[in-house]
Amino acid sequence: MKRLWEVDAEVAEAIYNEIEREAGRLELIASENFVSTAVLEAQGCVMTNKYAEGYPGRRYYGGCSYVDKVENLAIERAKELFGDVHVNVQPHSGTQANMAVYLAVLQPGDTILGMDLSHGGHLTHGARVNFSGRLFNVISYGVSKDTQTIDFSELKDLTEKYKPKMIIAGASAYPRIIDFEKFKEVADLVSAYLVADIAHIAGLIVSGLHPSPIPFCDFTTTTTHKTLRGPRGGVIMCKKEYAKLIDRMVFPGIQGGPLMHVIAAKAVCFREALTSEFKEYQLQVVKNARSLAKALIDLEFTLVSGGTDNHLILVDLRNKGITGLDAEIALDKAGIIVNKNTIPYDKRSPFVTSGIRLGTPALTTRGMKEKEMEKIAQMIGRVLENIDREEVIQEVSHEVKELCDRFPLYQELLER
Repeated sequence: MKRLWEVDAEVAEAIYNEIEREAGRLELIASENFVSTAVLEAQGCVMTNKYAEGYPGRRYYGGCSYVDKVENLAIERAKELFGDVHVNVQPHSGTQANMAVYLAVLQPGDTILGMDLSHGGHLTHGARVNFSGRLFNVISYGVSKDTQTIDFSELKDLTEKYKPKMIIAGASAYPRIIDFEKFKEVADLVSAYLVADIAHIAGLIVSGLHPSPIPFCDFTTTTTHKTLRGPRGGVIMCKKEYAKLIDRMVFPGIQGGPLMHVIAAKAVCFREALTSEFKEYQLQVVKNARSLAKALIDLEFTLVSGGTDNHLILVDLRNKGITGLDAEIALDKAGIIVNKNTIPYDKRSPFVTSGIRLGTPALTTRGMKEKEMEKIAQMIGRVLENIDREEVIQEVSHEVKELCDRFPLYQELLER
């Protein structure tokens, strides 16, 4: 960042401090990961200069031959990863991917059925504060009180009662396998569109570690960060019969010029995801999550649904007598980064919560394995059992630094 230091030292310093923060702390936020240097280079490239409204071969601007090439590469690689579908790589985010799908086939006021935010769903699945909750008539499904897994009996009853035009399968805080085939059976009862939001589990799906929604769903949306380990952005995949509807809704429906530098980074991310090394990485992500879950259970932490099948863990802290907010703050002081999270049937507000969400993608990117997960669980336990003892938190923070030093990150970027 030599030139940036010369032009704007304040911004350069903030970026450098962020590099240090990421390198020097244990990143356990389930929706975050560390991209490769190649992805960083692609996203920081000169394609940020290029307007490219439209699609490859059908642009509203001249000079698009090279951005056409990278968009086509991104599309073809996504198809190789996910299957024989139509792909749109232009959405700026997962939220905009979902928005485009909804607006392509629904009218304001139509009924949609999505997972309750407090049970593990996402804002765009019908939360009242989100566009999805404001534009559509939302009916929410959730998880069973007994198993804390998706209650398909309730889902079927709600579907038959309210006859939604669309059902959304997917979550942002659900630690178990999602049975897309069962969702399809329910959607077919009322001929509802079925949308899979796989933002969290896309990397697991393309590696064969989670069932794919593609054979069962009309539309599949994802982000390209999280387990896919790419730049922040969105993608839509759909049956070919919906291709024109989706493309027209993305542009000119809800977006103007696509971010071509981000699409270049998406193409790189997809190429990386096609390698055998990526599949090995995803397998380790799951192994690490299970190892971390077991170690936490051994420390008498309560896990929502009793464990995990994927990359994330939801910890119910009520038996520890602390809130998610207090846990997040204390762990942050120790250099362990998590996010407070509601648990199913939580009585606390979303700003306080009774739980925390943990994920293993970023730690696995650093090369950590089961042994490190066990150590991290011990550190989490020590902090949360001694939440008011600063000396314990400081002691753990030193251990965090030692562990981070053993698994360095972005060393080349820390050389000023």
